[in-house]
Amino acid sequence: MANIKQQKKRDITNNKKRLLNASFNSSLKTAVKNFHEAVAAGDKAKAQEAYNFACKKLDKAVSKGIHHKNYTSRQKSRLSKALNQMA
Repeated sequence: MANIKQQKKRDITNNKKRLLNASFNSSLKTAVKNFHEAVAAGDKAKAQEAYNFACKKLDKAVSKGIHHKNYTSRQKSRLSKALNQMA
């Protein structure tokens, strides 16, 4: 534990941010999982809806600074490829 007052404050804020980022990452993984389940079920309409939601979450992760833009681009590419192979 830090002895300096400012570092104690930083520890608290860093912990809050870590918890928020972990929560967001969990919701992002759930969105991607829901898309893959819809693709596996063969439901094109549900897959399209899940794809849109997952892409929205991925873009939000970039804007929040949680993920790198290349990571998001790669994930969106993989999702769209899976969606297009359904047709």
